[in-house]
Amino acid sequence: MNLTEINCKQLFKKAYEKRYTWSHNFCGYKGKCILSINSDTFRGNFVLGKDFKPVIHNIDDQKIVKSISSQLFEISIHRIKREFEEIHSKNNFNLIKDTESGIEMIVSGKSEGDKYSVKNNCINMVYRKIHGIIIEIFVQEFFDTGNGFLSKKYTSQQIDPITLKANSLKLEYEDRFINIGSQEIWILNSRSIKYLNKNQEEEIQKFTFEDLRLLG
Repeated sequence: MNLTEINCKQLFKKAYEKRYTWSHNFCGYKGKCILSINSDTFRGNFVLGKDFKPVIHNIDDQKIVKSISSQLFEISIHRIKREFEEIHSKNNFNLIKDTESGIEMIVSGKSEGDKYSVKNNCINMVYRKIHGIIIEIFVQEFFDTGNGFLSKKYTSQQIDPITLKANSLKLEYEDRFINIGSQEIWILNSRSIKYLNKNQEEEIQKFTFEDLRLLG
């Protein structure tokens, strides 16, 4: 490993460890969930246990249940605290370029081909192959909890691993967080997702989570 690789790995590790995560003893939370899709609104209740498997109550439409559940799961899976060495010990990080947008690097080793960008000690671009699909994320704005950073405004799109062309809608996210409990636990309060439909018309989905209470 040359000096550039060592510096990139150290840079990425520092940014990785500055992400906001929940403690290992986090038991989950519950509350009300509201999904607004253009002019339609669906209301229910949810419980997200310590196994991070969401359960939705009082909504009959299974597509809506699945949509809310997927957001709660996606939120929680990124809050799990995993040590850097546990995830990236078999990866090396190699410099691609250093620009105003950040220091871009490509991974060699176990996660061959993944790419990241780091700016101001935050990971502001992710290009990862997950379950046979490449996910590309660009973060425009972060939220500083005082105990780590959360992505606040960002885009996400799926890339075909063969053609390397986009094969999904480009989703624009904007998240808002709320502090609950005596231990300053930060939970997603709302998430807006904007995209252009097949007619190139803007549509918005807004997930709102209220009356949030910790379990346990």
